[in-house]
Amino acid sequence: MSLLDSLGSLLGGNQGEGAGSLISVAGQLIQQAGGVQGLADKLQQHGLGGAVQSWIGNGANQAISGDQLNQVLQKTGLDTVVNNAASKFGVDPGQLIGQLAQVLPHAVDHATPDGQVPSSGGGFDLSMLGGLAEKLLAPKTA
Repeated sequence: MSLLDSLGSLLGGNQGEGAGSLISVAGQLIQQAGGVQGLADKLQQHGLGGAVQSWIGNGANQAISGDQLNQVLQKTGLDTVVNNAASKFGVDPGQLIGQLAQVLPHAVDHATPDGQVPSSGGGFDLSMLGGLAEKLLAPKTA
């Protein structure tokens, strides 16, 4: 099952709705962390600095596991964002974290197109993730 199939089945509805909902949760997570820089700082403090720097930079995005993300979210109090979203969608928080671990690198990468964290004073505008669902849903060309 592909990531997009998982998104659709996890959050109900079709792939586009699932991807949009998951991207919205990722955006809320970034927003609650204090923006891209706040999230980067939190991940770095908990041993995922290399991964988050790869998301911000222009190279390939390093993957993280749902377990790694869950540990950071619990230690920083951001797990409430996931728990609230899981409750809203009627899904298991562990499943949602697993999907977020796959989408979060794309969300941060999308919000930092020039390989730099935006200097928006720590805030995060959810509209920065506009178009990400379409980008993730676009068929891959060889």
